[in-house]
Amino acid sequence: MPDAGGSSQDADAQRLARVALARAYGPEHQRIAIEVGRRGAAAVWDEVRQDHPGVDPRRDLDAASRAGARLVCPEDPEWPVELDALDRVRDEGDGSAVGAPLCLWVRGAADLRDVAARSIAVVGCRAATSYGLHQAGEIAFAMAEQGWAIVSGAAFGIDAAAHRGALAGGGPTVAVLAGGVDVPYPAAHVDLLAEITRAGALVSEVAPGTPPYRRRFLTRNRVIAALSRGTVIVEAGLRSGALNTVAHARRLGRQVMAVPGPVTSAMSAGCHRLLRDFREQTVLVTGADDIGEEVAGIGRFAPRPLLGGVRDSLSEVVRALLDAMPPRAAVGVAVLARELSLRSEEVLAMLGPLVVEGLVESVPAGYRLTALGRAPSSPSTRGGPG
Repeated sequence: MPDAGGSSQDADAQRLARVALARAYGPEHQRIAIEVGRRGAAAVWDEVRQDHPGVDPRRDLDAASRAGARLVCPEDPEWPVELDALDRVRDEGDGSAVGAPLCLWVRGAADLRDVAARSIAVVGCRAATSYGLHQAGEIAFAMAEQGWAIVSGAAFGIDAAAHRGALAGGGPTVAVLAGGVDVPYPAAHVDLLAEITRAGALVSEVAPGTPPYRRRFLTRNRVIAALSRGTVIVEAGLRSGALNTVAHARRLGRQVMAVPGPVTSAMSAGCHRLLRDFREQTVLVTGADDIGEEVAGIGRFAPRPLLGGVRDSLSEVVRALLDAMPPRAAVGVAVLARELSLRSEEVLAMLGPLVVEGLVESVPAGYRLTALGRAPSSPSTRGGPG
């Protein structure tokens, strides 16, 4: 028992230290994050706390509790493992922040780890055209219907259209904010942010009550990119901040996709330049089908027309996944992952194409087989794994 208590106390000290360091230094000081990775947050905070007498991490935790927000740290089950890739990104000397956040503040119903395992970032300019707003909304709606979460920044224009499209499609959406999760910005989006909270999550690496300083809009872009399997840029001028999100996605090795626009539109000039200057790293997409093929490899699990059962053309591991699902009831991703001895991210990566192909459907309680998915394999293939 003493050991368990000591371990718990040490974990609490580490969490408080992360909150304190995040408050004292903000997300821009990568040196602090590096030291935390080397020595632990508590040791770093003990060393510098005398220089920050006004910092009280418990005060931030109290503010979060009042706002209905929670703290998520790298050791927590809800921490998105996708963010860890930020610690492996090299600082290219252009002023862009790198490194994973010390901690995150999350407000909303969605589990951030589950959402990030199957998410797409949709970003673009604030001064969007009707064409861009339509494309962003349609893409987000269709991806949400296929079980993908949409990540964006809650700004005017493309961001807002993407969030609204995801909500209309019945899927979760995540807004990564430059200020605290209890600070509605822009103020005109207070209702939209409330909807996102109910169906998804608001996320920030700065404490509740923190205003959205201008530099933080670029800083948070790396989190948008890291939380997503790929980034879709719908409309962007040549100087659009959305191009910064794309740059982070490239550095992380995530898929970058651009929606083309009229060649005469200044709002699509940034997209066109990406397609021209980074043609090996940028894919032209025109809708959700294109995006799904890039990030999920939809064709890998598409049943081929065979004489046997509908499952026969699937790989053994995918058939095992289908066999592990109850015939009628819904089942959660975590349960399937334990059943198959896989990670949740691997299970989600298989479920997405199966939803697209109509073998599985996403419901509030998890995933369940459709009538097509319940169709057995042909006799020659029964009795395989699972």
